[in-house]
Amino acid sequence: MTTLAVDCMGGDHGPAVTLVACRRFLDRHPQAQLLLVGATDSLRAFDHPRAHIVAASEVVAMDDSVEVALRKKKDSSMRVAIQQVKDGQAQVAVSAGNTGALMALARYLLKTVDGIDRPAIAYPMPNAKGGATTVLDLGANVDCTEQHLLQFAVMGSALVSALNSNESPSVGLLNIGEEVIKGSEVIKKAGELLRSAANSGDLNFYGNVEGNDIFKGTTDIVVCDGFVGNVALKTSEGLASMIGGFLKEEFSRNIFTKFAAIVAYPILSSFKGRVDYRRYNGAALLGLRGLVFKSHGSADEFAFEQALNRAYDAARNNLLDRVQARIAHAQPLLAGQSQTQSLDAVAN
Repeated sequence: MTTLAVDCMGGDHGPAVTLVACRRFLDRHPQAQLLLVGATDSLRAFDHPRAHIVAASEVVAMDDSVEVALRKKKDSSMRVAIQQVKDGQAQVAVSAGNTGALMALARYLLKTVDGIDRPAIAYPMPNAKGGATTVLDLGANVDCTEQHLLQFAVMGSALVSALNSNESPSVGLLNIGEEVIKGSEVIKKAGELLRSAANSGDLNFYGNVEGNDIFKGTTDIVVCDGFVGNVALKTSEGLASMIGGFLKEEFSRNIFTKFAAIVAYPILSSFKGRVDYRRYNGAALLGLRGLVFKSHGSADEFAFEQALNRAYDAARNNLLDRVQARIAHAQPLLAGQSQTQSLDAVAN
């Protein structure tokens, strides 16, 4: 049995969405069991032999600060769910709650893996090849050094390897051009590190990629800082909404636009489905000594179930061990760069 601890109270909709998704998930995964974390009054009606309620008296609101989540709401459903992973009661925790609070609590309770300075958020974004490009970081780290980008590449490779049965996923470094001379000093130095990692067999580094390469599917993984990654994510999500709005508007106009919309509908509808972020819901918080997955806060039942699926697959495929193994293999390079940074700091 693989056990998932689910924050049933988090997100925009709480138990109205999470419990429906949990039941569907259990029906499709006979080797899984769930720890449903939250207010007992809200969860008591859920009856399933492979589901158990874990009481939590508080909820981290979507607009709560990190300080509130860490210091004041010590019995929140989010914190208790992560605690189940720390205590060994569950292999992975899933929440649709406040992203900043989730990252802070996960880092505080689980700590980071040796060799990793900052955890990162990794998310699969749909591409033109019919699959997804895993992008990280998506908002956990706005300002990144070249060392952080190298760490993201190592962790992202472990994630894609575990979930997509791809032992050598390609890695692209997001830049304003493919040429090695382009980009900021951080990006140029990151490129040098990633090429070194490729030469030592730690990564399958493709080279620099541009924003459109995410959606082309040029590489399996794209590495960037959290500011750029979050903007790219929101753009991707907005695309599907825009197409849906276009179809609705055109159907409501005159007979000519209705006819045109009917003709184009199969193509546009198929495209909308391919870029629908709900199909790829479930971002991994990488670099921690435990597995945590973040669902979109506005997720419906279908989307939240996808997050549960991804978390389940990660646990079943030993994602945590794979991340730690890749980091251990790359440790000489990581340690060498850390030593160089320390010497630079002393010199300055």
